[in-house]
Amino acid sequence: MARERRIAERLKAFNQGREPERLAMKYKAMNKDAFAFLRGSCHLFYEDWPKDSPLGATPAAWICGDLHLENFGSYKGDNRLVYFDINDFDESALAPATWDLARFLTSVWVAADTLELDAPQTQALCRVFLDAYTAELLAGKARWIERDTAKGMVRDLLKDLKNRSRQEFIAKRTEQGGKCLRIDGRHTLKADGESKDKVEALVARFAQTKENPGFFKVLDIARRIAGTGSLGLERYVALVDGNAGADGHYLLDLKCQPGACLRPYVPLPQPVWGNEAERVVALQARGQAIAPAFLAPVINGGEAYVLRELMPTADRLCLANWGGKLSRLEKVLDAMGKLAAWSHLRGSGRQGSAIADEWIGFAQRGDWRKPLLDYAHAYAIQAGKDWKEFTAACGRGEFGD
Repeated sequence: MARERRIAERLKAFNQGREPERLAMKYKAMNKDAFAFLRGSCHLFYEDWPKDSPLGATPAAWICGDLHLENFGSYKGDNRLVYFDINDFDESALAPATWDLARFLTSVWVAADTLELDAPQTQALCRVFLDAYTAELLAGKARWIERDTAKGMVRDLLKDLKNRSRQEFIAKRTEQGGKCLRIDGRHTLKADGESKDKVEALVARFAQTKENPGFFKVLDIARRIAGTGSLGLERYVALVDGNAGADGHYLLDLKCQPGACLRPYVPLPQPVWGNEAERVVALQARGQAIAPAFLAPVINGGEAYVLRELMPTADRLCLANWGGKLSRLEKVLDAMGKLAAWSHLRGSGRQGSAIADEWIGFAQRGDWRKPLLDYAHAYAIQAGKDWKEFTAACGRGEFGD
């Protein structure tokens, strides 16, 4: 059975054409454990989704597309306030709402080993997530999580962010008096001259849309190392001047957007976007309570990039710190269930998505919950087997050293 799934072949086909150096980092990260493998192989989840599943006959939502435990985090909005929310919309599309839910619940089961959770605890957490999700659909109103409304581990994270300064963050990422990016092989790699010229032109194009273009004067550029699934795609970090350095420099992230990996499998018609970066930015702005600072699409010929600010307030929860107290994780899963519902509600009635009354009916019906939980559990078991097949292929040298 494992041989028939052709995991190595499918991974290589999907990642074909990516930059070898960062692609090798992706495969190394995926080799670590089953959860990292799941994060790096989102396309497999949708390739495997059964076309005739009754779970597909659920309300159409503007989904995140890659909803899992680590795609929630803190960030500073364009209003300069800090929020906790879904933070990755690269795979976003109009699709059955259960696609988001199934992928998230699968991630809980896959992460259970790493978090040292037993089956009853994992089942309880999945139910907490779905209870929160359906309760918010029934309420029919999208809200948000900030420092004053957060609970438990989320509250602790947001409180801790108060002590982080952008100046210290920039100092750790730069050298030569803050004029150059630090190339450490962990966050950054050197960029060649051609790449630097391209990125500088992209930033300059973005700057011309702002009141103070000089704020975005580029001081240095490097290739950025971040995430798992997107490693190997073009991605850069740019150090820009800010207000002539008066309150410190700023960092910008520019990430190439090749298109959502789930797009070939979506049964619903999609809007025509100007480019893939426009899709990501529009759906992120739609799905979050407040968009991140400087979020914008920038174009270079046929290539589309999403630009945003890098900041010290962007962080994820360390779920391993639950300390054996299940209530700590329950509060996190409750928050994530609410955020998933709020994101779906914000897209209500937009370009083919379900309206509020449909969401309420979906939540009241509830007959989809058990099949969804069963599918997520079964797929998590399959993902674990796929990871073992992948690690065996790595051991044979099929993915390099």
